[in-house]
Amino acid sequence: MPIDKARHLEVQRKLAQEHKPDPRVQALVNDVIARVADKWTMIILEVLAEHGALRFTQLARQVSGISQKMLTQTLRDMEREGLVLRTVYPVVPPKVEYQLTDLGLGLGEAFCGVWVWAQQNLNTIEGSRAAFDARARKDA
Repeated sequence: MPIDKARHLEVQRKLAQEHKPDPRVQALVNDVIARVADKWTMIILEVLAEHGALRFTQLARQVSGISQKMLTQTLRDMEREGLVLRTVYPVVPPKVEYQLTDLGLGLGEAFCGVWVWAQQNLNTIEGSRAAFDARARKDA
């Protein structure tokens, strides 16, 4: 699906004219990009969106390759950002569940377009990578 460059530039121009950049918004955008660029956040977001509330061990089984330490750290970061709700039940042994908040669901929906884009452009990107790698090997 080709990008309508004229429309894209028009939207950018209107945003620049209508809104003075709020440094807090810019900082938040940078933080969100850093958060979703983290390998594990988007995977955890996807797993929780698909399965609903999960206990730590259930979540760990669904997220292949993540260490306990990294899962704990990522969940705490996501909880701090308001993306995940951590619920502790007063039972023995302790029961803790994690689920997405509305904010987390919204972030997942916002970045769903990246998945669609990747799917639509997979062959083109793989072709570009192969061509680049072939040129790099030739030049080496």
